[in-house]
Amino acid sequence: MSTEQFDQQIPGEPVAEAPRPPLSPAAQRALAEAQARRDEIDRKAAENPAEKGGRGGLEPVRYGDWEIKGLTSDF
Repeated sequence: MSTEQFDQQIPGEPVAEAPRPPLSPAAQRALAEAQARRDEIDRKAAENPAEKGGRGGLEPVRYGDWEIKGLTSDF
């Protein structure tokens, strides 16, 4: 952005970004695979019965650590 364009920019208005180049086929495949994994996690979570009095959030055992209020502990 040139200084002339910057001076004409209205405060609080978003700055126009340059267009991004198209994604490569490998990147598109990776994004599709990641979305499929997220959809599968959501599907499995919806099948489980609701937990009463649980800590909420994703299952901590899956990640190998437990996090509550930003503090993590490994067992």
